[in-house]
This record gives sequence, C-alpha cells and structure tokens, in this order.
Amino acid sequence: MDNTIRLSIVTPTGEIVSNEVKSVVLPGKDGEFGVLPNHSLLVSPLTVGVIEILNLDDTTDAIAINWGYAKISETSVDVLVDGAVSLNSNDTSGLADKIEEAKNLVNSVQDASVSMAAVEAKIASFK
Repeated sequence: MDNTIRLSIVTPTGEIVSNEVKSVVLPGKDGEFGVLPNHSLLVSPLTVGVIEILNLDDTTDAIAINWGYAKISETSVDVLVDGAVSLNSNDTSGLADKIEEAKNLVNSVQDASVSMAAVEAKIASFK
C-alpha cells in the first residue's frame, strides 16, 4: 500500500502543482476536509480558502484559492481552481507580496458563508 497521493492543481493559466504528497486539506463548501491516500471517490466544490499540502519531506505548503472543484480518488487529488496564489514555505523572497496578493484574491469573493477573517488569519500565519 502506497503512502502517497498524487496532487494536481490547475488554474485557467496552467498547472501550478503536480507532486506526490502525504496529505492535502481542502476548503470544501461544507467546511475543510483532509485527504489521505486510499480516500473514497469524491467530487466536491471548493470555496475561498487555503489548500494545505503536507509534502513528502514533512514541509507544509499552502495555496490560497478563490473557488473551484476537487476530484478525489484513492490515488489522486485533481483540483481545478479559478484563481490561486502559492504561499510556499520554502520561498521566503517576496512572501509579503504573495500574502498581500492572496488576501486580495480571497477578498474578491463575495461568499457570505465564509468567514473572510478566518481565511485571512490562515494566510497571515505563513509569514
């Protein structure tokens, strides 16, 4: 049994992530949910929030999104999003600009069911 899952994140401008990872946390319409290898089949709408990625080397990356869809299988997570800003923990150059860009992205969404303060706090935690 493999302990990794294939993650692909695609925006209208192209693929931004294509990696094997340990786990992924996605901002679903009904709340955040985690995905591990051997997950049940699922298609879910995503709302404004942060995708958290646990890499194979135990580092964590984050990507702020405005909205999209996720298709999940036992071996892969395919995410299609309208807009995304990477907040990678290993890229400290320009991180403040990326955090500001991510805040602007999430604030452009008019979704009354989402606490924008909670999303902004999560984005700010990557400083």
